[in-house]
Amino acid sequence: MQYILICPKNTFVKMTTEITLRGDKVIEQIPSTKDKALRINLNENIYGTFAEIGAGQETVRHFFRAGASSGTIAKAMSAYDKDFSDAIYGIEEDGRYVTESRLRKMLTHETQLIEDRLGREKHPNKMFFSYANTVATIDFAKQFKGHGWVGIKFQVEPDEAYNEILIHIRFKENDARLQQETLGILGVNLIYGAFYKHNDAKKLLRYLYDHLEKDQIEIDTVNFSGPRFADVDNRLMSLQLVKYGMTDAVMFNPDGKNILPAAVLYKKNILALRGSFRPVTKVNMDMYKQSYEMFIKENKVSKENTFVVFEITLSNLKAEGEIDERDFLDRAELLCALGQTVMISNFQEYYKVLEYFSSFTKSRTALAMGVSNLVEIFDEKYYRHMSGGILEAFGKLFYRDLKVYLYPMKDPETGEIITSENLKVHPRMKELYKFFKYNGKVTDIETYDEKTLDIFSRRILKMIAKGESGWEEMLPDGTAEIIKKDHLFGYLKEQELVKS
Repeated sequence: MQYILICPKNTFVKMTTEITLRGDKVIEQIPSTKDKALRINLNENIYGTFAEIGAGQETVRHFFRAGASSGTIAKAMSAYDKDFSDAIYGIEEDGRYVTESRLRKMLTHETQLIEDRLGREKHPNKMFFSYANTVATIDFAKQFKGHGWVGIKFQVEPDEAYNEILIHIRFKENDARLQQETLGILGVNLIYGAFYKHNDAKKLLRYLYDHLEKDQIEIDTVNFSGPRFADVDNRLMSLQLVKYGMTDAVMFNPDGKNILPAAVLYKKNILALRGSFRPVTKVNMDMYKQSYEMFIKENKVSKENTFVVFEITLSNLKAEGEIDERDFLDRAELLCALGQTVMISNFQEYYKVLEYFSSFTKSRTALAMGVSNLVEIFDEKYYRHMSGGILEAFGKLFYRDLKVYLYPMKDPETGEIITSENLKVHPRMKELYKFFKYNGKVTDIETYDEKTLDIFSRRILKMIAKGESGWEEMLPDGTAEIIKKDHLFGYLKEQELVKS
């Protein structure tokens, strides 16, 4: 292909061709924060407001400095005074200001003002948006690093309903000024992503960290809504946060909605059950019911203050090195249908789970597990990366007010019931195990359904795949119906292959 360059007389144009060498890697060109703000400013149809509370007006500052901001910024404000904030956005029932509820009220109020004050007759092509944040930066004593809610409500077409992206952040830096600057960059990334990356929610999440590092800020909750995100599963987006290393753990409630871990775990007595739950079986639910009854009878534990979490580690979601997202959703759907709260984490070791819980509560915590899981905990190979080895791990695991409720196991060969009294750990770990056993850290679940001890999830999966019957009785009530109706775990699909 030939190119003809037409230029004025006596004008010299230097033609350059970019050189690429063998072995060069393709590097994605990430626009600078200024370029992102300028691109939005130069779009005559993007127009909206900024409402920032708690960390200056760092986001809108980037748009003012980029140039041509008058075409984008309709209003910028900061209602720092609580009375002013309440007069504008209303009073919160819990009296707090850095909450999801407050952010939603800010976005709703500011969006309504745009619609009321800027008529469509005068602005027929405008795509309105409202950006808002309510945050608390690090305190003077540097004990509380701070957190906040950040969100945007925006249009992609003038006559289209509004879309919404809400995120919760935790600051990791130890300086208020640095936190402010980080928040400003994140805000620009969010606005830019909303307009120019909304077609791919997964990529939008990753782009939130443009020009930021994971040790600067943590995103632990995200929710998408609106016509442009109609096909987005927020549970799947939660998984992406863990997958990309944006946070250590995410949670969602029985309704499948993402929830903020800090909000539900704060000062709670926590009972956690870890497993693959592929699928959830009668063994899992019996373990939960029996351990729960034991836990609420403990000293320093009240039923009203007890919170139960079913945890799935990221390592258990992997298939051939990649996250099997469909499989994840199948498991989550069943647990949610049983009325449970699900936590997805990247914690391989149990002590890391306890460390995570301890950042929200100092109250008594318990783990419910099977014999095989407890034996695994006493395997030294999992702690070789730690300078203090297994002793360091166990110090972190048991120094808090922790109880382990142990569900028995039937030996498939001998039929013997294995409990904390006769389980076998490595000879080197025997005395260590006795120490925790005789100090009351490990307690047997004595009231259990012996018929469930013959149930194994792997066997159930094989039965489903082969189209065999009888697996339905091994699952909690209503679970088999969901598997059949939604074709979970390959039901019918695999069965039809066998029949054909």
